[in-house]
Amino acid sequence: MKKLLYTILTVFTFSSVFAGNPDRQGESGAAQLLLNPWARSAGLHTMTTANVIGVEAMQLNIAGLSRVNKTQVMIGNTQYLKGTGIGLNAIGLSQKLGENSAIGIQLMAVDFGKIPITTTNQPEGIGATYSPSFFNIGLGYSYTFQNKISVGFLVRGVSETLADISAFGIAMDAGVQYVTGKKDEFKLGISLRNIGSPMKFGGEGLSIAQNAPEGNYQLTFNVRPANYELPSMLNLGVSYDFDLGENLILTGIGNFTSNSFAQDQVGLGFNFAIGKFFQVRAGYKYEFGQFNESGLYASMDKGLSAGVSVEIPLKKNSESRLGLDYGYRHTTRWSGSHSIGVSINL
Repeated sequence: MKKLLYTILTVFTFSSVFAGNPDRQGESGAAQLLLNPWARSAGLHTMTTANVIGVEAMQLNIAGLSRVNKTQVMIGNTQYLKGTGIGLNAIGLSQKLGENSAIGIQLMAVDFGKIPITTTNQPEGIGATYSPSFFNIGLGYSYTFQNKISVGFLVRGVSETLADISAFGIAMDAGVQYVTGKKDEFKLGISLRNIGSPMKFGGEGLSIAQNAPEGNYQLTFNVRPANYELPSMLNLGVSYDFDLGENLILTGIGNFTSNSFAQDQVGLGFNFAIGKFFQVRAGYKYEFGQFNESGLYASMDKGLSAGVSVEIPLKKNSESRLGLDYGYRHTTRWSGSHSIGVSINL
């Protein structure tokens, strides 16, 4: 156990000093992999690397998947950057296999709404619309050793499609969670996300008709698109549960995110639970070098966040519950991101 703890602390220190690559900011694609559709973890700015469990673990740290009680089904919807018309829809299932392992599946789709088609001759639109189809589906597995160390691995298919061009890629996540203390109050987490092969668009939309170099006729030319990398990241988190008595638990969290194609981020938050049926939470995420040369914010994914959860028992004296979640994230433009979720825990 001590060896694992030293390894985690070493990786954290090394990442804090050498991580991040602002020179490559904005060069990655498949940004949908960075979006969180789940309300509970969104209320803490997706910083629950150390203590996330169940379906939501597939979006942050797959190691927490096996800490689900038995079966969990979740549905989530997010109004992303409210005012832009962008929505996130997700559904996920996690299922315990025996006492120590679990599998899960998650599907998330981005709804861009109807976008007017414009041309250089008709910049106001031609009267038609289109809607991109962006979605990803992940399949994960996690195993817990003696209720102390959980490890997990996830494979995700990523699809981005327009009417006449498309791209597809494979992303992989891996994670570890470590729990210790008399009441398992202290937790550490590490997750490596979005590691995979580059993606590239292809299709008929990349073919254009132009006049031949010689002669009065046209030829079809194929545009060669460039590859783009996935937005890989490393998350390191810690949490501690303070038992205040009378079924009151205050959980403090801290998280560090090292981005391969953006500035690094660090954040703090808390979750206050009253028994098993009510929770309120808030967090703050800071981005290093958050102002660019023009003085404008370089990223939207930072600042304040907050959320609340209510869980309703489905049966008397049973662990089966219906959960209702809401999460809010402040943004420097538009009217924030609002997430709602429904879960069934059996």
